[in-house]
Amino acid sequence: QVEIWESGGGSAQPGESLRLSCVASGSRVNVKTMAWYRQAPGGRRELVASTFQSSTETTYADTVKGRFTLVREKFSNSMYMQMNNLKPNDTAVYYCYVRVFGSASEYWGQGTQVTVSL
Repeated sequence: QVEIWESGGGSAQPGESLRLSCVASGSRVNVKTMAWYRQAPGGRRELVASTFQSSTETTYADTVKGRFTLVREKFSNSMYMQMNNLKPNDTAVYYCYVRVFGSASEYWGQGTQVTVSL
């Protein structure tokens, strides 16, 4: 069983920064993929950033490129996402997503709210 622990988020003004963290824990957990998704009110859940196995393999949604940075130490079960120059459109519930080797299961965090407004 894999448990997902999220932290961070909160409120910010446009142009400010926030950081989200995520840890995957469990017995003999070997994490393959870690990612952040977000879902705005009335919107669909969308991929924000993901990293596969090593921290050098990271992809970003076009809407956050150059502003968000996902950091995961190689082979680590934890990551954080630094969100800079936040915009009102970044307002959403952010979810940590994890896949592990040897399992087809997907694991989601409980979600953490990010609100960007004046």
